[in-house]
Amino acid sequence: MTTVDQHSAAIKSIYAAFAHGDIPSVLGGMHPGFSWTEPEGNPYAGTYVGPDAVLEGVFMKLGTDWDGFAVVPQEYIAQADTVVTLGEMSGTSKATGKSFRTPFVHVWRFSADRLQSFSALMDTLVYQRALQ
Repeated sequence: MTTVDQHSAAIKSIYAAFAHGDIPSVLGGMHPGFSWTEPEGNPYAGTYVGPDAVLEGVFMKLGTDWDGFAVVPQEYIAQADTVVTLGEMSGTSKATGKSFRTPFVHVWRFSADRLQSFSALMDTLVYQRALQ
């Protein structure tokens, strides 16, 4: 198996773990200095450094704010130390009862065999409308 194949397999396992609520497995492959970036306009906008910051700044809030939050990857594009995932996110706001569904692009970067960074692109207006 090539490094590109290993990276793709690692990202696929992260999405599977997230879908099953296995957050320790999601966080486990991250480098201690891992950076997670959510786009401006997203309710969790900013860059979180380290697995604990991702847990507290993103994952715990997703669990608190949304019912049925789902991230469904549909395509993986891998080259060298980068895996790009195309897919769809959805959820229902616990506060408003409104739902959203939007396509996403996730960019994952590796340093050797550890995840180094993640950045997300999505229609943040759709996300915000569900919260208002």
